[in-house]
Amino acid sequence: MVIATGKRQHLVVRALMGLALACLLLLLTPRTTVAQNELQAPEPRVKAAFLFKFGSYVEWPTDTFATATAPFTIGVIDADALADELTAIVAGHNVDGRPVVVRKLHAGDATTGLNVVFIGNASRRRLAEILAPMKGRATLAVTESEGALELGSMINFVIVDGKVRFDVALSPAEGSSLKISSRLLAVARAVRGPS
Repeated sequence: MVIATGKRQHLVVRALMGLALACLLLLLTPRTTVAQNELQAPEPRVKAAFLFKFGSYVEWPTDTFATATAPFTIGVIDADALADELTAIVAGHNVDGRPVVVRKLHAGDATTGLNVVFIGNASRRRLAEILAPMKGRATLAVTESEGALELGSMINFVIVDGKVRFDVALSPAEGSSLKISSRLLAVARAVRGPS
């Protein structure tokens, strides 16, 4: 093994110091908002992806669907941007072999015949009124409002450290004959058991 001496050794040391300095500058340089936004998907898109996936992690009662070819229907109340993202995500996909249909709704619209209902934060003041008719029906109620689980929501989105997470309430789900998979519960931020 030949050890660099003199001028060669000086060049090697300078090159290593330059590399170390460049690495240090990269670590200390704050990310720009643009760079961060490029790395993180928009909140409506993330929530829409979750909504689509939730359907595959719920065991539905045998009489949920009128026919073998009936679609899996997701209603979105007062969250048009999320509904648009969801429509793009579900195109060409299915839930348990059923085509997926997305319906845009507003507070006051009927929720009968829907498998999943997402209630946007814009309807938080009428949340109890919207959730009440769904009680006991095989409809997965998903929200994004503080205190929604206490009002009968089954899954509620929360933002933790800038990331979309969700909490689950088992009592309203079980009261509607819906069984949420343990695989979904394992990735929830919090799970509230039956009362």
